[in-house]
Amino acid sequence: MGAVEGSLWALRAMIDEGHPPVVVVTLLEELSKRHSDFVDLGPLAAEHGITVVRVRNINDPESVAAVRAEAPDFIYIVGWSQICGSDFMQLAPGRAIGYHPTALPRMRGRAVLPWTILNDEKITGGSLFWVDDGVDTGDILEQRFFHVSPRETARTLYDKHMAALDSMIRASLVGLTSGLSPRRKQDEACATYAARRRPEDGRISWAAPAKDIDRLVRAIGRPYPGAFTTYGDKRLVIWSADFTIDHDYHGLVGQIVRVSSEGFDVITGDGLLHVIDWEGEGISSLRNHTVLGQK
Repeated sequence: MGAVEGSLWALRAMIDEGHPPVVVVTLLEELSKRHSDFVDLGPLAAEHGITVVRVRNINDPESVAAVRAEAPDFIYIVGWSQICGSDFMQLAPGRAIGYHPTALPRMRGRAVLPWTILNDEKITGGSLFWVDDGVDTGDILEQRFFHVSPRETARTLYDKHMAALDSMIRASLVGLTSGLSPRRKQDEACATYAARRRPEDGRISWAAPAKDIDRLVRAIGRPYPGAFTTYGDKRLVIWSADFTIDHDYHGLVGQIVRVSSEGFDVITGDGLLHVIDWEGEGISSLRNHTVLGQK
């Protein structure tokens, strides 16, 4: 069950390992905007003769009934934002496996890839766990750890997680088919929690230090909505940037002080942000001395 890029990686791994699922549950196509990294699992599932069930809410009676009809032995939940209710969980009691893109029990919760970069984490990981009544609290089935690079972006971190997920899915299938699947309890003393983030949280405060703005840009870039500001009354999304503390410019916070073919420079709270990749609907060019983020 899933609807994002990681769900597709998991499905491919299952097929490659010779254990395709009997049913794939995913979102109705008109709900694709729920996820900035939405991927339609239907084509790959159909290519391999796998039943596809599209739902609005997995806890709706008709959704639960559709999965029950397939009599699943195990349920993999990879890239699904809705909390599964008790009726759904009873379809495979104690045999639902969730995926979380952190080294549980650290950073349970939401938006954990952006938070990993925003918190300047040095090491993170991915976890497959047995879903219980809590949120990301179940026993660990598989786990992989890896470093977070100093210039990590949402995209590069996402790719590291996909590689880890692929490895964990394949290893877990070996364990399930052999009857050797661990259930290692999480250490509650090490648990931390990540709060939900909304697109509006990506608004840039130009009074912040240049390093912090740069980190925000890296944390919520593609495949997420991106860090943004305003240019006049237009929304301007910044996809890639770098920063410098030492500079020769004097001006207002948020002021564009240099424009070139390589991008543009903006004064921040303590330095310059050099914007490399940006886009804005209705914005064809930028001018020096414009102050961003103000109507």
